[in-house]
Amino acid sequence: MRTWGFLLIILLFSRTSLSAKSFEFQIANTDNSINTTIPDSLAWADYYFNIHRYKKALPLYQKNLGNTEEERKHILKKMALSEAALENPSKSIEYIYECFKTDFNPNFLLSEGFDPIRKTEVFQSITTKLIPRATPWSLVFLFVALIGFYVVFIIVLNNKIHPTSRGLIGLFVFIHSLFILNISVNRANYLFEYPHAYLMSTWASFLYGPLLYFYFKTTTQKYRFKKRDVLHLIPTVILLAFLVVEVYSMSGEAKIRLMLARVFNGLNPSDSDKLLLLVLLKIASLAIYGYLVWKVYLKSRMLKLLSHKNQIWQKNIYHIHIFYVITYSIYGIVIINQFDSGILFDTSAIAMAAMVLYVGYSANIQPDVFNGAYSYINRLFPKYQKSGLTPSLSLELKENLLDLFANEKIYKENNISLDMVALRLNTTRHNASQIINEHFNVSFHEFVNIYRIKEAKQLLLDKKARSLNIINIAYEVGYNNKVTFNKAFKKDTQLTPSQYQKSVLKS
Repeated sequence: MRTWGFLLIILLFSRTSLSAKSFEFQIANTDNSINTTIPDSLAWADYYFNIHRYKKALPLYQKNLGNTEEERKHILKKMALSEAALENPSKSIEYIYECFKTDFNPNFLLSEGFDPIRKTEVFQSITTKLIPRATPWSLVFLFVALIGFYVVFIIVLNNKIHPTSRGLIGLFVFIHSLFILNISVNRANYLFEYPHAYLMSTWASFLYGPLLYFYFKTTTQKYRFKKRDVLHLIPTVILLAFLVVEVYSMSGEAKIRLMLARVFNGLNPSDSDKLLLLVLLKIASLAIYGYLVWKVYLKSRMLKLLSHKNQIWQKNIYHIHIFYVITYSIYGIVIINQFDSGILFDTSAIAMAAMVLYVGYSANIQPDVFNGAYSYINRLFPKYQKSGLTPSLSLELKENLLDLFANEKIYKENNISLDMVALRLNTTRHNASQIINEHFNVSFHEFVNIYRIKEAKQLLLDKKARSLNIINIAYEVGYNNKVTFNKAFKKDTQLTPSQYQKSVLKS
């Protein structure tokens, strides 16, 4: 009995072994194009992978990597999953990178085969940069960017805003909005879905300062562009030309491979290998133009070239811009020294978002502030509304006019005229009239009479001049006859010169 039992066991074992070999042969023969007699074929590698014998599968996959492109994609995925199953995250990441260079599909990272390494730091650093996801910050930045583009649309279509102001502030908000949109796309990991968005706002890195500088200059001084102002665009033109050649002309697949190289080297997809130079140049540009804007703003405030509302608007715009300059400069210094920028990048992005939102608020609530000096409306003298006289020149002519009358006393000349005054001021008759009307709220003849009557009063009360007749005093202050003098004097004092002299001396 024992002998028969032993023989029965041997028989069953032999049948089981034959069945297993038969199963291996069937698995290996699933692809008719592969010779099942080859022990290191791809079919055998897949068989070992399916039965979780990953250490045997990996060498076979490695031998078959030189096959067709489709087989190569299949093999690289299996190798990545095999290394993940063996808990080798670094090796798994290497094969994921090679696979994605030919077949980018971030959803592959969601496979349950990566569960053994999913919580490792190296795997999480890859998934957080590649798998598309809508984060709260990405949605906030997207919302702000859309508001910015809406604001640009509103400003451009508002014919009440001066064309120069409209163009400068519109482009200023547009590049801010484009930058914020780029941040949103990057934060949501959609750069790989839309590779042509790669560095889409970098071309405007050197435009922030010049646009704000010329906006302040035109709205406070009614500055007119000159040919030499084109020089301010040279850095932008050079940067744009470089980006077109090196980046923008690349195909979508090439941009994806470029961004993948950044990610798998531990960088953000949008980081550039020219980051150090770009950041330094941008900081220099922001600092230089920040200083120039400050000078224009300070002069505007000191000379009171704008209304109170416009001054507040420009002060807030300037302060927000300086906040961005400071935060970006600190961020740049941090990343140049290879430290984690962390909240510093978010702070500079928030500064740009604040700029967009503030301009958007102003565009809807008080759009007239965009005009600055152009928004001035002279209700008493509307004929000067379209005058080309800038606020700074107006103040300068006003001071020269006061010097002519107070110190040189040209009002004493009996043939004084508006043309004569304009000639002495080295300006036009129109501008001379505008200066008197706007700054003193009187006509030219009234302005002359003010000075003549004022001096006549002094002469009437001066002891040395009391011996002079009224007609002599009239001649002394510039009048041609006594009648005109008496009429002007009485209009000012309600008394004749003689009555004025007697009443003052009695008191």
